[in-house]
Amino acid sequence: MGQTIKVINNLMSVTALAIASEALVLGKASGLDPDRMIEIINASSGRTNATEDKIPRFVLPRTFDFGFALELSDKDTRLCVEHADSLGMPMIVGSAVRQMLKIAMATQGRQGDLTAMIRPIEDWMGVEVKGGEVK
Repeated sequence: MGQTIKVINNLMSVTALAIASEALVLGKASGLDPDRMIEIINASSGRTNATEDKIPRFVLPRTFDFGFALELSDKDTRLCVEHADSLGMPMIVGSAVRQMLKIAMATQGRQGDLTAMIRPIEDWMGVEVKGGEVK
């Protein structure tokens, strides 16, 4: 039971980081300030651990050193999706997040930090989500 809740929790966490990464890149490409986006999101219904902790501490300052490898997140996500499959339950969102992890591993390396999963999205859009930008 402990393994099951661990992989469920980790899937939920990486899913929040994946969608927050997409949202921030979209906002940046649209001309929004990343610091202001995080401030507004965290005061609103989109708030998650990713927007409250991981993005402000590891993405906006561009350190990407949260300390959890992409391949470990992929392993947990795979285990969760496989467990759901064994019960006959499709994990549509979980499977999409797993694909995002595979793209991040292909571009950032398997040992790349989980918070670097934003980088391929930034590359696609030709923007960098960075905090402390002067306008």
